[in-house]
Amino acid sequence: MNVVENYVSVAVFILVGLALPAVALTVGRWLRPHKPSEAKAIAYESGVDPTGDSWVQFNVRYYLFALLFVIFDVETVFLYPWAVAYDALRADIGIFILVEMLVFVFFLLIGLLYAWKKKVLEWT
Repeated sequence: MNVVENYVSVAVFILVGLALPAVALTVGRWLRPHKPSEAKAIAYESGVDPTGDSWVQFNVRYYLFALLFVIFDVETVFLYPWAVAYDALRADIGIFILVEMLVFVFFLLIGLLYAWKKKVLEWT
């Protein structure tokens, strides 16, 4: 393949990647109903009319707890493909991959112990 053909194919992918969202958003704007009103502009929270100030402070522990959940949930997603494919791996690299995954889990446990020691996991 010619070098110019490579650049043309990349340019086509970029143009299609930019055109698809633009076309989808434009067609969506044409097709959706648009009837603004004052009632639709009011904040809606579980059927209750909003009263008072919208600024509410939450304890930072809720955010830390949620962040830890997301981190460990994503790490579990990284462990699943390894566990499924481990049986199918060649024997000569199997031990290396097992040790590598044990190091990975060890660092996860260090992070969990650190969060436990800092009392981030206490829900109060």
